[in-house]
Amino acid sequence: MTLHLVDDHDAATARVTALVSHVIRETPSLVLGLPTGRTPMALYAALAAARLDWSRVRTFNLDEFSTLAPEHPGSFRAFMDEHLFRHVNLAPASIGFLRGDAADLAAECGRYEAAMADAGGIDLLLVGLGGNGHIGFNEPGEFLHAETHVVPLHESTRRANAERFGGDWRAVPASALTMGMRQVLSARRVVMMATGASKADAVAAMLDGPLTTRCPASWLQAHPDVTFVIDRAASARRPG
Repeated sequence: MTLHLVDDHDAATARVTALVSHVIRETPSLVLGLPTGRTPMALYAALAAARLDWSRVRTFNLDEFSTLAPEHPGSFRAFMDEHLFRHVNLAPASIGFLRGDAADLAAECGRYEAAMADAGGIDLLLVGLGGNGHIGFNEPGEFLHAETHVVPLHESTRRANAERFGGDWRAVPASALTMGMRQVLSARRVVMMATGASKADAVAAMLDGPLTTRCPASWLQAHPDVTFVIDRAASARRPG
């Protein structure tokens, strides 16, 4: 485990941008796992500005809202198109994404699992941290799912995503499709970026608490090659 404690969100963005840029240059055929949300927005802008060659990169996003077509403005696919995909030379066929509007969501999860396996697994997975400790949309609970699956979303998670739905958390879909924890933990390398005071409790639980399904991100402690990039505000409630 490697921990980089940085001053603020801008410094965290710069650190992760440099890391991802280096890996893409060193491994042009990289299989890259990607998150959505507010935390990586500046990261994607920086990566788009870095003039990297994405022509051989393959991507898989962590999750997608159920019921939403890719072109829906609230979908994570629309988010990725807006913030990254349209700005780099990534081949459309190399973009792996869950279809929230699939008629059979269980079959869609199986298709996604197969696509990741066919790609040889994820080389580098970028993840953010939910305020309740979720990773992807693996929410806290009595147990965690290993495989890609459909998950009901906690109210706190829906509220955190309300901005893309006119500020009304009730308009956020009540469920989502997400990579399971096996996929997260089987990535060859994981980079976790967490910034801001709102993540402080979750960061403390993730880094210093026990491995528990009540904080899914705590399981990253068991990963053999994980890098945490945390700013000072998000680290404020760690012991010591």
